Amino acid sequence: QVQLVESGGGLVQAGGSLRLSCAASGFAMSRYPMAWFRQAPGQEREFVTTISWSGRNIYYADSVKGRFTMSRDNAKNTVYLRMDSLKPEDTAVYYCAAGSPWGAPVTGLREYDYWGQGTQVTVSS
Repeated sequence: QVQLVESGGGLVQAGGSLRLSCAASGFAMSRYPMAWFRQAPGQEREFVTTISWSGRNIYYADSVKGRFTMSRDNAKNTVYLRMDSLKPEDTAVYYCAAGSPWGAPVTGLREYDYWGQGTQVTVSS
């Protein structure tokens, strides 16, 4: 059974940092591009960052570029999202997603087959 389980969310002051983790099970994560999306209340889910299955290619939304860092550890079947210089507008539920085997890292949420349940990140001003 495919599972993606996010953790590490919480409440942080503006300017602070958090590190999210996403533990994958039930499939060979090393073959999949992985991504983080987020959804704020009343808004559509939006792309944050994606990483290729090899880890060599990483892409970021303009809104988080320079502040967020995505990484993966295929040996641990885990991807990470390091978030620095957090802003109140980063407040959202953050979701981990897995794409297609050996596929390219893409930004469209419809390209992702598996999703986690999400973890809440709240940034206070």
